Amino acid sequence: MFSFQRYLFSFVLLVFLAHLCHGLFEGKAHVRIINGLNTGEDLNLQCKSKDDDLGPQTLGFNKFFEFSFGPSFWKDTLFFCRFWWGNEYHYFDIYKQKRDEDRCLKKCWWFVQATGPCLLNGTTGAYDICEEWNPELQGGSSQVGTGIYDSKHLKSIEKVG
Repeated sequence: MFSFQRYLFSFVLLVFLAHLCHGLFEGKAHVRIINGLNTGEDLNLQCKSKDDDLGPQTLGFNKFFEFSFGPSFWKDTLFFCRFWWGNEYHYFDIYKQKRDEDRCLKKCWWFVQATGPCLLNGTTGAYDICEEWNPELQGGSSQVGTGIYDSKHLKSIEKVG
């Protein structure tokens, strides 16, 4: 009987560890930001997380910026971006793990328009999940005071296309 309990405990522990490891090795999330400004203006943007600053980018109409990263085990990954063109300035949380992990399925492609960003809907194949810009707060960003930006946690492949 003792050996059966030992094997049962080992089996339960193995199943638990497999479930835990699945979350750690699910793979990277991919974010793509496409300039959809119908005015033909360049879209300027700069995206950051608590740990990383991806630097300023300038996108012509229908061009994109893309980056990849490993989401947090704690489900608290956040990337936020500042967008500007002409006299317009906006902020948006381009990736919030709790919001986007299930709806993006690792492929968060955003089509940015003057009214706000729209997410690619995996079911319809259209950019029809539209969001509003973040509300403006004192200091500009909803992410004021999120810390120093370094690249120690970013596992990024950045592309401009």
